[in-house]
Amino acid sequence: MNILEMIKIGSNFLREKKIPSHILDSEILLSKTLKKTREEILINLNQKIGRKDKLVFENYLYRRSKNEPIAYILEEKEFWSKKFYVTRDTLIPRPETELLVNKLLKNFNNKKITILDIGTGSGCILLSLLSQLKLSSGMGVDISKKAISIARINAKNHQLFHRVQLVNKSFEKIHYKRFDVIVSNPPYIDSRNLKNLSEDIRRYEPRMALDGGNDGLDLIRKVIYKSKEILKINGTLALEIGNEQIKKVSKILINNKFRVKSTIKDYKNNIRCIFANHI
Repeated sequence: MNILEMIKIGSNFLREKKIPSHILDSEILLSKTLKKTREEILINLNQKIGRKDKLVFENYLYRRSKNEPIAYILEEKEFWSKKFYVTRDTLIPRPETELLVNKLLKNFNNKKITILDIGTGSGCILLSLLSQLKLSSGMGVDISKKAISIARINAKNHQLFHRVQLVNKSFEKIHYKRFDVIVSNPPYIDSRNLKNLSEDIRRYEPRMALDGGNDGLDLIRKVIYKSKEILKINGTLALEIGNEQIKKVSKILINNKFRVKSTIKDYKNNIRCIFANHI
């Protein structure tokens, strides 16, 4: 059996399982199986495939048919034009979060700053920032020991280990430090809405990285409260927030001596990021 035939078999199988991107997913999973790029396999459609590779490919297809995200099967996700190692112990990096990174890079280009990333997960936000802010350093904290292990792998892969400290603890236990920038993509989905998430998110992504409590603002409040203590005067707090949370989050910020500076809308025109200064 050759590559073309295997792609067709995989695509048909995933289509029957109601996977919308069945053709693309089949191609990507076969490229993972053969350890080649998708482009390489598509220009070698007559290449024969051995029994061992066929079994590996079938296992990937089965996992995808159960709505397991492609990123977890591949164990990688592209973010800010870099490949990040991910597992089910971390959230999958989202394109919307790149909007947060882009804004911070514009604001602090060529500056020497210290950054704290609260709930760092795979480390994609912090490491993307440090990759371009060559004079800066940062700390990433996460209560998940496994997430911190993954962030450390990514820091090594991107040659940033010397400028980043990755710590397995609650951000609430950080004392006696001051940061120029605090950034966070905290859980912001209210608990009762978790059941409405798509199956790939609900079944596979870590609940602790999604569940924002009764109103979705539990962790956002805690990040804002703590930031008062550990953010430098005029320092920047950058948060990713949920749909229709802007008014409530702005109020919490203002009540805690922050001045809201700007917001960013995502690709669906929802306000997704908010930037505030400690006054």
